[in-house]
Amino acid sequence: MYAVTDPSTGTTAETYPTATDAEVTAAVDAAHAATAWGRTSSVAERAALLRRLGDLHAQHRAELAAGIVREMGKPLEEAEGEIDFCVDIYHYYADHAEAFLADEELRVTSGPGHAVIRRSPVGVLLGIMPWNFPAYQVARFAAPNLALGNTIVLKHAPQCPATAALLERLCAEAGFPAGAYVNVYATNEQIAEVIADPRVQGVSLTGSERAGAAVAEVAGRHLKKVVLELGGSDPFIVLSADDLDSVVEAAVSARLDNTGQACNAAKRFVVVSELHDAFVEKFTAQLLARQSGAPLSSVAAAETLGRQVDAAVAEGATLHTEGERKGAYFPAGVLTGLTTDHSMARQELFGPVAMIFPAADEEDALRIANDTPYGLGSYLFTTDPAQATRVADRIEAGMVFVNGVGAEGAELPFGGIKRSGFGRELGRPGIEEFVNKKLIRTIV
Repeated sequence: MYAVTDPSTGTTAETYPTATDAEVTAAVDAAHAATAWGRTSSVAERAALLRRLGDLHAQHRAELAAGIVREMGKPLEEAEGEIDFCVDIYHYYADHAEAFLADEELRVTSGPGHAVIRRSPVGVLLGIMPWNFPAYQVARFAAPNLALGNTIVLKHAPQCPATAALLERLCAEAGFPAGAYVNVYATNEQIAEVIADPRVQGVSLTGSERAGAAVAEVAGRHLKKVVLELGGSDPFIVLSADDLDSVVEAAVSARLDNTGQACNAAKRFVVVSELHDAFVEKFTAQLLARQSGAPLSSVAAAETLGRQVDAAVAEGATLHTEGERKGAYFPAGVLTGLTTDHSMARQELFGPVAMIFPAADEEDALRIANDTPYGLGSYLFTTDPAQATRVADRIEAGMVFVNGVGAEGAELPFGGIKRSGFGRELGRPGIEEFVNKKLIRTIV
């Protein structure tokens, strides 16, 4: 189940044994034992460990990036950028944990005395991580929760076992006690048992809708809180442009991030009619010219995308592309002639293929953008500040980026609505998800 298979060659280089039931139990035992550390250590002590963990990511940047390339085919420069973002995240929470977790004084109006909200850990958390950002996804879950004093049992994606082991090693080297962060190569059945364990207080999953629904179902039966970051089919709305070339450049970057395998990558391009034809021509030329040549994460991923593209063409869409699919390699492409009536308009394309929709005007663009089961991120380009404010307010998504792409940051909350999940990671909201906000009222 857990193996390193180079998507560029299809060769399996390493396999890792799936955990036994006893090993899974031992992982939860260790994490539960470490909750004593989480309750008794100071925020400053935990922040120092996080800073050291960020430093270790920087020191092992080359090793981490090379492993990501080998496991899921990410271009090396992007893998290195992923590690840099991890460093930012660990350092961000190291810098801000004390302020985020300080006692919050409440104004008492119901009688004498005073009251505070004290933020404290809840205990053991289960993290279920995906393959597309093997280190970054872990960082945005682990950093705020380790800062808080929660302990972590981490189940990584089956195709990222080497990265999973390395991240556990770095946590130990940083000085976190045994059990504070435990990697486990568990099966789905074993994970269901972990969720049911009364010592586990919550679950965070980044992955597919199917996986999110399955985890939420089990967690709900056992009254466990969940944070879910699922799929997305983010709209990229173009309403006006002084420099269409720069907008097109941003659009291409937003589609090709991680070879198109990002939940919050722009996937549906909604362009007003007066710019549509020129946008399609420029965007198609740039997308095909700038494709990285990197493989998708697996042959199976390429086959899935191929079936989706074929289905769109069968419904009447036109595919603009160059080259042929071979193994895990999938050539970039643009689908035109689509409307919201096409079934593909309601699906997520996880790869370097874009869908373009013409819009009559602002109102029509909003209709198309919001006609989706997803609601993760979105992008809006306009030269009119009033329009930017108006349209951003009406986009149904957890995030809106106006006149820019690649603008995520450790300080900015990440998450969505609708079938893209619920809860937030990063920023101050990221440390507020799995926390006991304990009221302490003192009568004097």
